[in-house]
This record gives sequence, C-alpha cells and structure tokens, in this order.
Amino acid sequence: MKPIRDPIILPSEITDERDFRGRRSLLAALAASPLLLTGCQSASSEAPVGAGATAKAAPPVGPAAGGAIPGIKTSALSTSEPKTSWSDVTSYNNYYEFGTGKGDPVERAQSFQARPWSVTVDGECEAPGTIDLEDLIKPHAIEERIYRMRCVEAWSMVVPWNGIALADVLQRFKPTSRAKYVRFVGLEDKERMPGQRYPVLDWPYQEGLRMDEAMHPLAFLAVGVYSRWLPNQNGAPLRLVVPWKYGFKGIKGIVRIEFTNRKPATSWNDSAPDEYGFYANVNPAVDHPRWSQASERRIAADRNLFNARIPTLPFNGYAEQVASLYTGMDLATYF
Repeated sequence: MKPIRDPIILPSEITDERDFRGRRSLLAALAASPLLLTGCQSASSEAPVGAGATAKAAPPVGPAAGGAIPGIKTSALSTSEPKTSWSDVTSYNNYYEFGTGKGDPVERAQSFQARPWSVTVDGECEAPGTIDLEDLIKPHAIEERIYRMRCVEAWSMVVPWNGIALADVLQRFKPTSRAKYVRFVGLEDKERMPGQRYPVLDWPYQEGLRMDEAMHPLAFLAVGVYSRWLPNQNGAPLRLVVPWKYGFKGIKGIVRIEFTNRKPATSWNDSAPDEYGFYANVNPAVDHPRWSQASERRIAADRNLFNARIPTLPFNGYAEQVASLYTGMDLATYF
C-alpha cells in the first residue's frame, strides 16, 4: 500500500477552529430549484444546487448531549485542504429520510433520538450478533480524518470526520472466505423519519461495498464531525464515509451490517440504474445523464457558500490509494 499523500494541497491552508466558530450563524436562503430524484436535478446540463436552506446548525447529539468527543487522535489519512465550516456541514445536507430539501434534515431531525442505538452484524461471518453502539466504538480510538466529500450533484465539501476504520470493526466479526460484499442498512422508522412516508426511495436505505473496498484503510465509520458527536442531520449516530465515491454511498443511521457472497441491492442504483451505479466512484470522465461531472462547486471556509467551480479529480483525489482496486475494470461501464 502506497503512503497516503495529498500532492495538490498546502498544509498551511487549513482553517482555524476560531475562524469557523466566528462566522455568521445564519446564511441567506439558498436559491431554490425544482426537486426530482436527487433533490436538485433539472433538465440543465449543470446540476443545480437544490432547495433553499437556512443555516441553523443543530446541537450535536451524543453521549455527552452536545459535548465534544474526548481523546480524538489525529490521522495521517487527512487532507490539509481548507475545511467547510461547521455551519455549512451541519445545515446543507442530503438525508432523504427527513425530506428532499437541503434544509429539511436540520429542520426535521431535531427530535430524533439517536441513543440508545444498536447495530446487527450478520451474514457470512463467524461471530454475528447485535451490539450496542457504545460497545461497537469502545475498543477503538476515535480519530479525526479530514476528507473531501463529492456529491453526485456536483458540489463538494471538506469535512473533518471523527470515527473508526471500517476494516477494524468488520474484522471483529470474523468474516469468512464467502464474504465478497458488505451490505449496509439504515433505520426504517416512518414516525421518527418523516421523509420515509413518501416513496422517494424503496425504504430502508441500503448501500454496499465490495469486500476489498470495505477493508481499504480509507473506508471509515463516522460517529462525529468537528470533534463533536454527529448531529442528527448528518447521520447520527453512525454513518459510512468512503471518500473516493460519490456522497450517496455514505449511508446514514446504520442499523445493520451484513457480509454476503452476492452483490447487494443499493437504494439509488435500484431507483435509477442508468444514473447511479453500484460502485459510484468519482469519475470526471463519466457524466451524469443530466449534467457534467468534470467540475464541482466547493462549499468552502469563506464568506460565500459556494466558491467558483474547480476540476473534479478521478476518485475524488484519492486515485493513488484506491485505483488499484479497479484494475482491469471499465470504469465507464462499472460506474
């Protein structure tokens, strides 16, 4: 495995925590646009940015009821690119379980109770079981990883996630040689998640990775952001982060992890297979049917929600680390 390096970013470009905490607490409403399947699609050749959202960061949710996560260690697997602000990270969200607008999750998820929480791990493994979230986390040191996050809608963020390596968790359940894929299932609860009352997707939300993808050092289970327990609108209390793939692969509110020998169904691929692939690797050479993926709008650490467009990088800039996973595959076909 080659060392993790970020050749395009200067270490001096990181945003100080005091700066992001001092920025305005409310943003002007974002420009509204019609909502179709992904929450911001139109017939334009460029992906619009979605429904309006007023930045209103929710109180973080977690064991300390709004407190910081103690004992976080830094990780070499981080970019030094300027971070997207706490306000934007926690107010501009796709989480269709709470609605299709960017502002719906922060508005509608406030009463959601993310504790207690348990995760069932089963399938092709020697040690299946249901485990409380705290026991799932306890054996691992929580670390900070600052990752790029590229949405299929052609906007992007740089997010300081807090969590644990997915491979470290999976190995505890002793997957067998028959485990070729890992399936993830999100919570289905129409009372607590009002967006599930509408057939936008076939609920519950499902995602999947090939086993070698899941075991890759960059694959991550996030329990926090900005050194605080995940807010509800960001997928509390447990979400998947796979930084070389489009953001819809990052399933939120995980309640089940299954080892399987068959490629699992995934929600967006099932909904629109010509638009959203199973692999969903960031690829500027393969356009979405309704817009280009060659560039993106970065939500960045300045006074503007969107910076100018920047080029999209293959595998979201992580090609050196992950391209070998797909040797011999036609990435325009297996998209």
